[in-house]
Amino acid sequence: MTSMSRARVARRIAAGAAYGGGGIGLAGAAAVGLVLAEVQLAKRHVGNGAAPHPPNANGRYGDAYTTPDAPPLRLALLGDSTASGQGVHRAGQTPGALLASGLAAVAERPVELRNVALPGARSDDLDRQVALALADPALAPDVCVIMIGANDVTNRMPATRSVRHLSAAVRRLRTAGAEVVVGTCPDLGTIEPVQQPLRWLARRASRQLAAAQTIGTVEQGGRTVSLGDLLGPEFAANPRELFGPDHYHPSAEGYATAAMAVLPTVCASLGLWPAEEERPDASRREGFLPVARAAAEAASEAGTEVAAAMPTGPRGPWALLKRRRRRRVTATDPAPQPS
Repeated sequence: MTSMSRARVARRIAAGAAYGGGGIGLAGAAAVGLVLAEVQLAKRHVGNGAAPHPPNANGRYGDAYTTPDAPPLRLALLGDSTASGQGVHRAGQTPGALLASGLAAVAERPVELRNVALPGARSDDLDRQVALALADPALAPDVCVIMIGANDVTNRMPATRSVRHLSAAVRRLRTAGAEVVVGTCPDLGTIEPVQQPLRWLARRASRQLAAAQTIGTVEQGGRTVSLGDLLGPEFAANPRELFGPDHYHPSAEGYATAAMAVLPTVCASLGLWPAEEERPDASRREGFLPVARAAAEAASEAGTEVAAAMPTGPRGPWALLKRRRRRRVTATDPAPQPS
């Protein structure tokens, strides 16, 4: 599927989500009978390894930066098993701990992390998670990271419904004053036990959803980072290294790779990135595009950020597409300190 075709599909899905349509499903949803045998085979293989319960990484990171006049930044993580860090054993290996540590180092302020993500969650669980994140107005998050979508694809949730729930979550968080960064649906075509033709359908559905998620998020004032190809060439080339023991969830190295891609956007959303890096760099193929086209391009390239730019244009809202340089992140604390 070409970039323009992906943009048209993503635009239709996002429009259906905004205006209440529910009939637009993910690619291949009407023909799943042809691949039911593959689905069952994949289910028997995926998860046969031991996937430990996600470690509790909530707490304060970067205590070395504590100063009387700078209260801690508050970071909340929402989403599914990828956001919660399922598949690793130590709190410092989870994406939440990595992002909190990296953000503390860039901001030179402590960061309070609260992770309300739920393994197995679909986008329709975001309403509950947002309520948890905003339960105490005195502890409202400064920035929220959402990683969601994989279970929507595997459970064949209509894409319009999926995007509608995500857009509503972003809108609520932005209304509460939080910046929002969404790590879009990963490429499920890279999961090791999945064979053709299910692999092709999973990849196409994943990228369609990721592009539509980007449109819905940007229209509500959030930013997105494509996680698709992070579970693509790098994961496919090193499945034993970058996937965890169940061959489905990322390993510690896999989560570090994802955190490297998301951290620059989290920092930029809070105004912590150098101003000169906020201008589009033509040599890195960055620039202003109609939001649907930017979404389609981002879905095909890992680590690509899309943020709102101009509110309107001849082809709808425009967005800034950025390919930020990834920065290696490690947890600065051996374990999170209690809040």
